[in-house]
Amino acid sequence: MYDVAELAGVSHQTVSRVLNGGTGVRPTTTRRVEDAIRELGYRPNRAARTLATRRSRAIGILAPASAEFGPMSSLHAIEHATRDAGYRPLITSAPADPVAVRESLEFLLDQSIEALVVIAPYTSVLGELDVLGDELPVVVLNTGETPTGAAVAVDQASGARLLARHLLDLGHRRIQQIAGPADFFDAALRRRAVDSVLTEAGLEVLPALSGDWTADSGYAAAAALDPTATAVVCGNDQMALGVIHALSDLGRRVPEEVSVVGFDDIPESAHSLPPLTTVHQDFAEVGRRAVALLVGRLDGTPAEDVDPSVEPWLVVRESTAPPRREDGERGR
Repeated sequence: MYDVAELAGVSHQTVSRVLNGGTGVRPTTTRRVEDAIRELGYRPNRAARTLATRRSRAIGILAPASAEFGPMSSLHAIEHATRDAGYRPLITSAPADPVAVRESLEFLLDQSIEALVVIAPYTSVLGELDVLGDELPVVVLNTGETPTGAAVAVDQASGARLLARHLLDLGHRRIQQIAGPADFFDAALRRRAVDSVLTEAGLEVLPALSGDWTADSGYAAAAALDPTATAVVCGNDQMALGVIHALSDLGRRVPEEVSVVGFDDIPESAHSLPPLTTVHQDFAEVGRRAVALLVGRLDGTPAEDVDPSVEPWLVVRESTAPPRREDGERGR
């Protein structure tokens, strides 16, 4: 910083004000400092700045070591929201293993983060958050519970109920699920919500099949569907795409013989054959609300008006239709 100040012909305090966006520096002076920074290739020492200000302005993000659409979309949303709020995102990932989660949390703490966002789609993550204590602000995403700190999530149960009621409104009475992995919060919430709607309607709850979020698992599960099922609720869009493919290979038409719905509204869902009826999750809004909660605590202005539950919405496309009547005509 002193080298930059000497080259620009200003004090090191002026260089500091320019770097930190302070006011009171003339535009011509700012340009000289910026030219000197470029010429010298100067990079501020963040460790030194943290020691001087006692602020790292860094928010840690712990993400799952997976490529599922939901967690990755959440990660991107949080990263952008963190930058927009004037903080630095520090990202690391961990598989669903307690030791790996603990090591990742320790790594982030060693970076002097001021707050933490945990994308926790599976249950094994939450048990490790006790290592954080009570001083670090924490927000957890993608959970159905309220663990340490605060939680922000799309209302998974609400989205699943939208799908189930859509199929009931079309006239379906034999509805089967292909659920996601049992140790994922979202999978369990969606499955229970659909079962609840069917039970309230006085319908038989067909045994749920299991998948692992992939299209391949949906394809494999389709072979075990109850032959009387006229509609299939899939735990996510990828599995739904696999089911549609499998039903086509089995000679069963979608939606003429079987309606299929997914969850997430991935970009590809609008281009499947037929286009997929699904539930849209507003991941960008989840990221904004999570960061707003953290920044409010860091800046001493708690964001009490932030609703931790983000409502999803139903996207109706051509993969659903009324069930076919026994005489071969479409039901009314």
